[in-house]
Amino acid sequence: MKFVVVGTSHYGYEATQTLLKDYPDAEIHLYERGDKASFLSCGIQSYLEDIAPSLDSLHYANEDSYQKQGVNIHVNADVVALDPEAKEITVETADGQEKQSYDKLFLSPGAVPAPLPVPGTDLEEVYYMRGPVWAEKIKTRMQTAKKVVVVGAGYIGFEAAESFAKQGIDTTLIEFKDHILPTYLDKEITNVLEANAQEHGLKLQMGEGVSEIVGEEGKVSKVKTDKGEYEADTVIIALGVKPNTEWLQGSIDLDDRGFVKIDKFTHTSAEDVFAGGDATFIPYGPDHEEKSIALATNARKQAVVSVKNAFEDKLEEPELNGTSALPVFDYTIATTGVNETTAGSLNAASHYYEEKLLPDFRGQEETVHMKITYDKDSHKILGGQLASKANITHAINALSVAITAEWTLEQLALADFFFQPGFDRPWHFLNVLAQQALGETFGSDQMIF
Repeated sequence: MKFVVVGTSHYGYEATQTLLKDYPDAEIHLYERGDKASFLSCGIQSYLEDIAPSLDSLHYANEDSYQKQGVNIHVNADVVALDPEAKEITVETADGQEKQSYDKLFLSPGAVPAPLPVPGTDLEEVYYMRGPVWAEKIKTRMQTAKKVVVVGAGYIGFEAAESFAKQGIDTTLIEFKDHILPTYLDKEITNVLEANAQEHGLKLQMGEGVSEIVGEEGKVSKVKTDKGEYEADTVIIALGVKPNTEWLQGSIDLDDRGFVKIDKFTHTSAEDVFAGGDATFIPYGPDHEEKSIALATNARKQAVVSVKNAFEDKLEEPELNGTSALPVFDYTIATTGVNETTAGSLNAASHYYEEKLLPDFRGQEETVHMKITYDKDSHKILGGQLASKANITHAINALSVAITAEWTLEQLALADFFFQPGFDRPWHFLNVLAQQALGETFGSDQMIF
């Protein structure tokens, strides 16, 4: 039996490891267009800030480790075509093109940076923060950059802007929407984060659309928006990603944006071809629709589903909630499910509240900024947002489980959480958040004199 895996990032890595466990005697071929396997783009900020010692440290595996496991690893091997009738892929290497057969094919086409459709993106010192090549270019540029403009204030854009600002480099972050991290957080929380970011020297220009990147002698000189102009010698574009699936046109079914269509078992439209990762949709828990959420955790789960269904449909993709977390200067933030921006047509309401993390006698004043989104009628939980200078990010997992279990505010208000003064209060902050959303206060943890 010959298994072929295309793409070595999260989906491809997990698919390969699951195949090794489930089919130890099979022939496994793994293809990577780059020169190294299993790069973690989510670790780029760690590399830029000298936390990760090298780009080579940002890998799940490498050629040697794959070979030791018996995997036929092919780097610098770009898969450029698929013939599902012949059950063959076309691979392009430095030596030309060749065809390779498969019995079962697992595709992780991945994604490429979404373009900024304005003049000037071809100038020198314009970068995208994705993949090892761009990561190395940005790291090198950090040594000489004087004025940086980052376009896009999502996770990737904010990570880039934070990394430059921490180096003392004049950095401006521009976002079309009216606050940072607009897909993930509502303004009650981003107001706190934005004030903190500005204390660290990051300049924020929210509610502005870039119209042009201006250059002199082929190099960046400034960025124009619909509201102003900003001097720059370096520009980072971080507007999300789009599927890297042009090479699959006509081979398997894609939607009008280029996402690979898969069913609940991760089958594509072609027999014996599975797919997952950033170029696919996931079943989304809060509204039970399909949604594009490019997270490593989602891709890993899809890969396990694909391999388990290689010969028989036994395992369906679970509904996921897009649960994620991020350090933001002095704060950590975590989100799951929908917020006011993303609730769409859901019958949703939200409640924001702030609560001290620890009892007063601990002498610490960390505050948890939190917001919960829920169905107005049933009170079923649909989403949550947390931010604090203390690392309370793991609590978002409880809210994600609550969404999946279709818990209500009433259940969360009295949920069984431990109490220990070094960690929390007798009423856990998630209890308090649900209670406040219901208009209830079951007890105060403030000291009374």
